[in-house]
Amino acid sequence: MIKIAIDAMGGDFGPEPIVKGCVAALKRKRFIPILVGKKEEILPLLPKSYRDKISIVDTDDVISMHDAATDAVKRKESTIYKAMELVRNGEAHGVVSAGHSGATMTLATLRLGRLKGVSRPALVTLMPSKAKHRTVLLDVGANVDSRPEHIAEFAIMGGCYAEDLLKIDTPRIGILANGEEDSKGCDVTKAAHKLLKGYKGFKGNVEGGDIFNGTCDVVTCDGFVGNLVLKSAEGVASTISDLIKMYIRKSPISITGALLMRKVFKLLKKEIDYAEIGGAPLIGIKGCAIISHGKSNARAIENAIYQAINYVDTGVNEHIVSRLEAFKQKKEG
Repeated sequence: MIKIAIDAMGGDFGPEPIVKGCVAALKRKRFIPILVGKKEEILPLLPKSYRDKISIVDTDDVISMHDAATDAVKRKESTIYKAMELVRNGEAHGVVSAGHSGATMTLATLRLGRLKGVSRPALVTLMPSKAKHRTVLLDVGANVDSRPEHIAEFAIMGGCYAEDLLKIDTPRIGILANGEEDSKGCDVTKAAHKLLKGYKGFKGNVEGGDIFNGTCDVVTCDGFVGNLVLKSAEGVASTISDLIKMYIRKSPISITGALLMRKVFKLLKKEIDYAEIGGAPLIGIKGCAIISHGKSNARAIENAIYQAINYVDTGVNEHIVSRLEAFKQKKEG
């Protein structure tokens, strides 16, 4: 059975939403959760009927958001270090953490190691789309100085992720640029375009709007750019939601319309709510690490756990290794 190590202390709101999310996930999925954190705080939050279903690794050191990411390497008693070691030692298959994202990425890269053929891991997010499925966007923050070969690797890894987890037969892959023409983009994206030319599913350059309009399944970019896109999209979604509420309050007619459109608003909220995604996988490492938002509620943690289970279940890592090997052999040949 799949075992998931969960950093119980890393989120902004302490262990309560993390424990609640873990219990909620257990009600729907068969897996073995291992909560890593302060046992004296975790145990009272666990319903008695679930105490025999959840393991606890007791430790009281927590990497705070104010600590440097590199501190995590030295603090071997911290919750995230111990959670990562469970995966490294084969005692767990994946990690879920709503704690310090930099510390989680650093430890995942250094302690678990990169997959064969991967130069740099990338952070993946799923963006809302008019298509039946979401759009895979990477990198969204693991790297801020990517080279052309990194962008190409992100594209291939993102394609594997789309195939295995979103069940898309031949994902349409694009490089994020300031225009669709081959001549557009910076030196790095132009060079990456040349590397990917002829790769199955590669459609060339795409613009920001293509992330959301359903014309592309995987969009690859540098982590600096990807993080800006992600944060901007989150800001726009929040603003639109606030504007709708404001206009509804101002007009009695709008209130009537809102009641009629309640189901539509509910579906829209589900599309733009980060809690419905749960977290961002760090793709390209040995094992599985899901990085959740610091403000994650129980629903977000529950969905992050589902993500981890699905990631391990699909065998996407093996797919990435074989696809990268074939790609590099072809280029060298």
